[in-house]
Amino acid sequence: MNKRRKTRNVKVGKIGIGSAYPVSVQSMTNTDTADLNATIAQIRELEKAGCQIVRIAVPDMRAAENVDKIKKAVDAAIVADIHFDWRLAIECVKRGADKIRINPGNIGDKAKVREVAKACADKGIPIRIGVNCGSLKALKKNPRPDWPAKKWALTMANEAMEQAEILDSMNFKDIVVSLKADDIERTVLANKIFAEKTDIPLHLGVTEAGTFVSGVVKSSIGIGSLLSEGIGDTIRVSLTENPSTQVRTAFEILKALGMAEYGPEIISCPTCGRCQANVYKAVHDIEERIYSNPALREKAKGKKIAVMGCVVNGPGEAREADFGICGGRGKGVWIEKGKQIKVIGENEWSNEIIRKIRNS
Repeated sequence: MNKRRKTRNVKVGKIGIGSAYPVSVQSMTNTDTADLNATIAQIRELEKAGCQIVRIAVPDMRAAENVDKIKKAVDAAIVADIHFDWRLAIECVKRGADKIRINPGNIGDKAKVREVAKACADKGIPIRIGVNCGSLKALKKNPRPDWPAKKWALTMANEAMEQAEILDSMNFKDIVVSLKADDIERTVLANKIFAEKTDIPLHLGVTEAGTFVSGVVKSSIGIGSLLSEGIGDTIRVSLTENPSTQVRTAFEILKALGMAEYGPEIISCPTCGRCQANVYKAVHDIEERIYSNPALREKAKGKKIAVMGCVVNGPGEAREADFGICGGRGKGVWIEKGKQIKVIGENEWSNEIIRKIRNS
């Protein structure tokens, strides 16, 4: 993995973004922000999953007026997502938002952008410029351009630079930029091009990545390839799934690259005709119990746990695990550090692993 690209650093509440800090994980609520209780409840669920920065949609003043109430009820840094109406951004700044996400191109003339920048500067609040390939200014002239990926990427990077320069001309430096497409190649190329031009930190994601399987694959390849080249300072996985699933997926990407510790590493076999135990049920039960409990997830951090379906390859493949099970008909062999310790009934596999984590 390449060394992290050196960037300027900004603070979003207590969370730092930039090369001086670890890569952070974000998500976004899908509640109506005007529904205070639902929004707070979802943010708390995201926090349980480990989310550090949460973006909320602010489409109107009712939503903006809830920002301070939300801030008092949660610990995560709160980002107000603003489009078109600069006054909403000002109101969110007054009410304590930790970051404002705008697209200067759709906020209005420079005087309005200047007002937003001044309000943010006075409070020490950064601004994220979001550029998505579906809302480029260039598309107003040509709604369905037949461009190669590099032309899309250049257009995205250039529009991001133009918008960053608007803020830069106002001496506003606390900027984060995101360049996202629903296409891996465009996303990766756009971020690489932008990263060569400036020291502004980058928020990574493949937008509208889809449902779980396709979205995880696209996000892992897109985000992972950029991170492996040292590009990227904060990430969000966009899935048409529960937002907490987005958070876990983001941490799993960081964990796979060695950039974060998050829960255990669970190795489990895909099962075959030799398998005489319900490995699927056991593994999913173990994961659910660990990842729904922040304290248990923390205790399991860094541990390698094996759940294998038979004795043909299981003992050998579980050799490097801290502990785990190799299954048989209605029972399994408990293994610790490669040694076979005892036999456990299948209905106790999950409980035994959870007990081991709690007592470790």
